[in-house]
Amino acid sequence: MTTASQPITTTWRVDAVHSTVGFAVKHMIVSTFRGRFETYDATLVDVDDRLAIDGWVDVSSIVVKDPDLAAHLQSPEFFDAATHPQLRFTSTDIGVAADGSTVVNGELTIKGRTRPVRATGSATPALEDPFGGVRRGIELEAIVDRREYGLEWNLPLPKGGVALDNDVRLLVNLEFTRV
Repeated sequence: MTTASQPITTTWRVDAVHSTVGFAVKHMIVSTFRGRFETYDATLVDVDDRLAIDGWVDVSSIVVKDPDLAAHLQSPEFFDAATHPQLRFTSTDIGVAADGSTVVNGELTIKGRTRPVRATGSATPALEDPFGGVRRGIELEAIVDRREYGLEWNLPLPKGGVALDNDVRLLVNLEFTRV
């Protein structure tokens, strides 16, 4: 008679004080504009060394240097926060590439549109902190075409080109604590 072993499950909760969720996009062809979100949550679950991430971002918590721009980004021309108050991400696979980098495949939902996304970066293994807890981290970057999510606003420049690039870099640095 054999005994089936129970899976070992560890749940990790994001430490929002030591984490960031942001984006970067080329602006007016000449520079990179950056913004971030202040309210978000994420859970990392480890079942027998298979990781999964699930998280959301509150669109109304967007932070940029201009309040008028923050309001515009929440309008229907961009995130449409009134109708779609959250961005969501659910991983479908987390692994390690040949070069040792962390690769996260998943589904990103913005404005009710869900698309596959691939993020790369690094992950740190669990370690004990000086306060009796256990932490681990993951830093990821993905590039998405904002138009695939209905973020189509743009402005033509007088001598050619447009105000905003279509490719947006998503920059996510998450520190987790073991629950």
